[in-house]
Amino acid sequence: MPGPILRTVTRTQGNNAAIKDGSVNPAEFTFDIEEVPVLVHAFRRMVRSLEFDVCEMALTTYLCAREHGVKFTALPVFLVRAFHHGAILQNVKAGIRTPKDLEGRRVGVNRGYTVTTGVWARGILQEEYGVDLSKITWVLSGDEHVADYTPPANVLAIAPGEKIEDLLVAGELAAAIGVSVDHEDIQPLIENPMDAGFAALKRSGHYPINHLIVIKDEILDAHPGVAAAVFNAFAESKRRYLERLRAQAIPDPSAIDEFYTKVMDIQDDPLPYGLAPNRQTLETLVAHAATQGILKNPVELSSLFAPDTLDLTA
Repeated sequence: MPGPILRTVTRTQGNNAAIKDGSVNPAEFTFDIEEVPVLVHAFRRMVRSLEFDVCEMALTTYLCAREHGVKFTALPVFLVRAFHHGAILQNVKAGIRTPKDLEGRRVGVNRGYTVTTGVWARGILQEEYGVDLSKITWVLSGDEHVADYTPPANVLAIAPGEKIEDLLVAGELAAAIGVSVDHEDIQPLIENPMDAGFAALKRSGHYPINHLIVIKDEILDAHPGVAAAVFNAFAESKRRYLERLRAQAIPDPSAIDEFYTKVMDIQDDPLPYGLAPNRQTLETLVAHAATQGILKNPVELSSLFAPDTLDLTA
């Protein structure tokens, strides 16, 4: 007889393929996969109404939600990694010679201030280019998943009816994070951004985490062992994916597949799961969230994850 059914949302990609096709399920539990075409909508539904039992979640959204009392807990299953040097676009007519020239200017941010890509991109500006983030006015195109969150004073909402992309092309914004614009005046702020990302990985281990998995506390309380079982299921799905990736057995590799293959030239596992192998990256993200006014209180990393997953790695 199948065990308890877990209403689950996660994206379709290589490391989740065996979860999505049903060939891997957690021991004594069954995933009931629900498709949410726009994944960020699932984030909001989970944060605001705990609609799912198991849900993929943006890392900074999780940190912010936990600080505001949302009753879910993460597993150290880090599903999505990416560099964000290329997430910052500039208007080449805005007179930005170096990233530090953004100080005193208006910079757009796609969706909310707590979006994880924005946090990492601002961290790059601060750490690698010495930008004083407090001297920039951040202009948002949307609101926050965590409705109770209040941003710093230098964060403003876009005017009704306006679009970040249009303001960037018009030069009313010097730059923007997380948007896609096809216009001759719009170029990456950081030259050769992918190369810059790989250089940062080699230099300092910079390898940003974007998404993890959360489980409702109600489910954790009702089913001891579910956290480890879900962790192990995602770990097995990842293992099968990496086996195929290393064997070059993926018939039509995506850009993400090719990215992880290139990461494997630097480190053996392009998708490490577990607290221990990701501690430095998590500490960096938590520090950025505090510096940027997203977290108001100190955070101990072990408090963020289900206790029976703290020693698990995959």
